[in-house]
Amino acid sequence: MLRRLKAEEDRHPGGAPGLGLGQDGRVLIVRATKKLLDRIGPPSLGEGEHSTTLMGQWYATALFWKPQVALFVNEPTLLPVLMPLAPAATLLARFPEQLAAVLAAHGTPDAVIDEEHRQMRDRRLARTANRSVVGIMNEFTFLAESYRGDIPADLLALAMRLATTPCSPLYSKHVSPDRELAALSRSFAPSAN
Repeated sequence: MLRRLKAEEDRHPGGAPGLGLGQDGRVLIVRATKKLLDRIGPPSLGEGEHSTTLMGQWYATALFWKPQVALFVNEPTLLPVLMPLAPAATLLARFPEQLAAVLAAHGTPDAVIDEEHRQMRDRRLARTANRSVVGIMNEFTFLAESYRGDIPADLLALAMRLATTPCSPLYSKHVSPDRELAALSRSFAPSAN
């Protein structure tokens, strides 16, 4: 499955040019912190726009570890994704493949992963707009720094561990990002009647 996703990415490496919606009307919006914007460039989008992919918009920040890492957090589910920051110029283009690996590790159905990946071909960068998600990113950063001694150099395993963290915005729902993702995946899956 990941090879098929990589072949699709090779055909559309940076998404369609311009600031409008993608060719199929879908666009991924990544809302980046100032320290990440300083590394990858200025926003390409205004504040009022929202992601139209299945999972919605993502927030991202830079972790200045050696080597440097980018932390992405999904706004609706708070699912964390960690990946190498370098090369910074291709971070958004590389993100869908890393997300596919994280979703597969969580047992997300292939059809959901494929559809989310397809909808992420067109990507835009914006400034952060939700302080609650930025707060969760700060908490994940703190936890990741303390956990990474236990899981050296394995960003996927570290993201999986962070996903089990209870998050206060999810207390009235499914408590942790991994459970919230599972519920979201079930809502996208076709009924088994």
